[in-house]
Amino acid sequence: MMSLASSTIFTTYSIYYVSELRLNPFQLVLVGTVLEITVLIFEGITGVVADTYSRRLSVIIGMFVLGSAFVLEGSIIWIMQPASFLPAFGWLVVSQMLFGIGWTFVSGADTAWIVDELDEESTGSLFLRSKIFALSASLLGIAIGVGLTMLAPNMPFLAGGVFYFILGLILIRYMKETGFTRRERALHSSPVRELGKTWISGASILRHHPLLLLLTVVTLFSGAASEGYDRLWQVYLMNEVGFPETVFSVATGFGLINAATTLLGMLAVYIAGKVIDLERERQVAAALFLLTLLRMGCILLLVFAPDFYWAIGAVLILGVVTSVSEPVYTTWLNTKLPSQNRATLLSMISQSDALGQSAGGPAVGYIGSRISIRASLLSAGILLLPVIALYGRLLRKRSV
Repeated sequence: MMSLASSTIFTTYSIYYVSELRLNPFQLVLVGTVLEITVLIFEGITGVVADTYSRRLSVIIGMFVLGSAFVLEGSIIWIMQPASFLPAFGWLVVSQMLFGIGWTFVSGADTAWIVDELDEESTGSLFLRSKIFALSASLLGIAIGVGLTMLAPNMPFLAGGVFYFILGLILIRYMKETGFTRRERALHSSPVRELGKTWISGASILRHHPLLLLLTVVTLFSGAASEGYDRLWQVYLMNEVGFPETVFSVATGFGLINAATTLLGMLAVYIAGKVIDLERERQVAAALFLLTLLRMGCILLLVFAPDFYWAIGAVLILGVVTSVSEPVYTTWLNTKLPSQNRATLLSMISQSDALGQSAGGPAVGYIGSRISIRASLLSAGILLLPVIALYGRLLRKRSV
């Protein structure tokens, strides 16, 4: 359901941002920066709530906040008529702040809930299988997003927001929580103090675990690289590469690109599930090293692509690499975390991603406004070099 909502919204989101809200490259990345700063601020708080009180409650709250964020975002062009005390970009910032808060309630709590309800040994295959289901739902979302964009560019945001509301209602009715034990409160201890104890316990584990610290740094640089690419690749194809003259609209073109990426991603995830033994740490480290190397190579290929079709090939391969990387990384990370602090630690690592995106995003966007979007994407690719180096170091240690 989340993949359905996300693909409905984000398949053609840049058309709404550029054609209706008139954002420039710097503003496009700044929107993401607002989102990531919000995540950076609230991630630790909401993760601690999930570990202290209820992961189910945290996820359900997140669904309704996310729904509100996207309905507001889709309503901006109506709010702006005939007059508004905020410009369109101001309303977009508000919606992104809501998006960030809602996301932090879900982030960490959902995977922590899954691992608690099952056993750690079965989560690897589960995350890979669930990725295939998510990609299947994305295909439907792509079709819905493209169709709604042709009616009005803001409609996918409204539909996606409604999907989140529906999912929240479904979870209220059907989501159970049997594997989580609520932390016992000490006598006369306030809720704030209990939250603080949970956070301090998680921070102590992170500080004394070399592998988790390394993964936190990996997430920092990976987040910095992904923000520039995620916000600018569609604009780059529209404005600098250019779509060929065809019978398809730009919205349909993006829909076809996303559909092809999804189908190839499903096949790649299935093959990865057969090839990669997620219980063997060296295999996982080698897979993540190679996938990150491919990711950087695809960004560089996109930057220096001689024509539209080379650029599309780079985008497709990069999408497939991301589809495989996410469940592999998620599985590896969750098996290293203690259950009692799992949501808090996941939130802390997610904060590292948010810090990377909020720090790296504006720099990449500024390059795009001052030089070119091509230069922005090149800088995003270069930011992956430290990630490759860290995975390589981990791989050498595991081979000793």
